[in-house]
Amino acid sequence: MEIWPAIDLLGGKCVRLQQGDYNRETIYGDDPAEMAKRWVEEGADCLHLVDLDGAKDGSLKNRDAISAIIHAVNIPCEVGGGIRDEATIEQLLSLGLSRLVIGTKALREPEWFAAMCERFPNKLVLGIDAKEGMVATDGWLEVSTTSAIDLAKTYEHLPIAALIYTDIATDGMLAGPNVPAMQAMKEAVNLPVVASGGVTSVEDVKHLTAAGLDGAIVGRALYENRLTVREAVAAAK
Repeated sequence: MEIWPAIDLLGGKCVRLQQGDYNRETIYGDDPAEMAKRWVEEGADCLHLVDLDGAKDGSLKNRDAISAIIHAVNIPCEVGGGIRDEATIEQLLSLGLSRLVIGTKALREPEWFAAMCERFPNKLVLGIDAKEGMVATDGWLEVSTTSAIDLAKTYEHLPIAALIYTDIATDGMLAGPNVPAMQAMKEAVNLPVVASGGVTSVEDVKHLTAAGLDGAIVGRALYENRLTVREAVAAAK
């Protein structure tokens, strides 16, 4: 299982939100590129970046910080947040990102997302954020009536790099991941599934690995020294 340390960008700074709430923000650093280098020095093989401004506003906002991270480290990086058109996809891939996470637009315009997957095979990741099994969109500001598993199944025939499944009830809460939900998604779809939300300890990583997940995104636990990248990578192996 791959470990993806998270770097969440808001106003060019490295932050974490609790349950996606923009009013519950903690700033962990003014230099995201330095943070990226730190995770690589600790053994990170890949990084998960989030443009929080972009997720909220629907357009690319933290391009400079993203570019600085890519130039600072020599490992695969992915980014999500506010990717809603083909021009943005081309712009981000040209920066050197390995893959891009698309959520809200995939739910709203499945035909567009399918066309983009065909145009950029294995470069796009479907990001599904859910609360009690139902899909949440627009930076988690809206919860839909669509089941996360049902949505994922409609896309599994496409050349998608992976599916990131985030449980927003656990995200940023340091309460442990929703392993049953993650395992149910992994068993339901024929796609690599990356778990996101609540990973706090070595035991959490071991539980997700045992459940068959292909990757796990780790955020706040790293920043608050509950877990190190090295420990997480070792547990995932």
